[in-house]
Amino acid sequence: MTDTAPISTPFTADSTAEEVIDGIDLTGRRAVVTGGASGIGIETARALAGAGAEVTLAVRDTGAGRRTADDIGASTGSTLVRVAQLDLADRKSVASFISDWEGPLHILVNNAGVMASPEMRTPEGWELQFATNHLGHFALSVGLHRALASAGGARVVSVSSSAHLRSPVVFEDIHFRQRPYDPWVAYGQSKTANVLFAVGASKRWESDNIAVNALMPGAISTRLQRYVSDEELDRLRAEAGGSAPAWKTPEQGAATSVLIATSSLLEGVGGRYFEDCNEAPLNEPGSPRGVAAYALDPEAAARLWQVSIETLTS
Repeated sequence: MTDTAPISTPFTADSTAEEVIDGIDLTGRRAVVTGGASGIGIETARALAGAGAEVTLAVRDTGAGRRTADDIGASTGSTLVRVAQLDLADRKSVASFISDWEGPLHILVNNAGVMASPEMRTPEGWELQFATNHLGHFALSVGLHRALASAGGARVVSVSSSAHLRSPVVFEDIHFRQRPYDPWVAYGQSKTANVLFAVGASKRWESDNIAVNALMPGAISTRLQRYVSDEELDRLRAEAGGSAPAWKTPEQGAATSVLIATSSLLEGVGGRYFEDCNEAPLNEPGSPRGVAAYALDPEAAARLWQVSIETLTS
């Protein structure tokens, strides 16, 4: 994972998950997709299952998970779609999922998320978006490290967002105990944490042959926006003006996740950020595209890793 050349692929913003995974055989591989019963999680899981993988939908609502599993089975012919309960904001739920997992894990897609929610906190007092989007996925990934390492060449996919450009991780007040709560700043901070996790995990787990990368899936209308009004979405897109990304279908939104999870073009590549199925350049001020330098900062990644460990074990 030392090659620094940017990764380019034949795929674009218009590519679908099915197109990205075409010709790839995942028979014998095992995958977990968090939030696999809604939005791009469904299409990510569908593509992996269609390529032959055993896919576990890690979801809060197991009823919705079972309906999704049935739908994926009907569309792909797969009989290897499982459902498991997982609430990323609940430490006991994450620990239970980890303890129930047996055997190797080849692909972990950290896809679930909360966007721009009103101010809410976990029982520990953690801000909900950071707790769900980062801390829950961090605990899950670290807890499944042994399963990933035993797979040989495992991939971890960290679903971030262009909203990471709204805020670095503010280590002095991650949980908004002193500063006024802003739902978009909180979301942006959690999405920066998703990129920093990929940077930190890639460094730590390189010797285990585990590749971890982050991505921006694009603008997709899903239940992720349940806390955001149509008027707010219109306002945000108006702010971006002509540089606002076009809306994608869920099948297109899942494409970059599936690329990171499966493409041979990313063999041995880790700690990077992708958008529209290609590695993103550094962000230019005023642009909604690219990756912020602070999200790739190895020192910030190391600090976040330590803070996350301390938070979860306190």
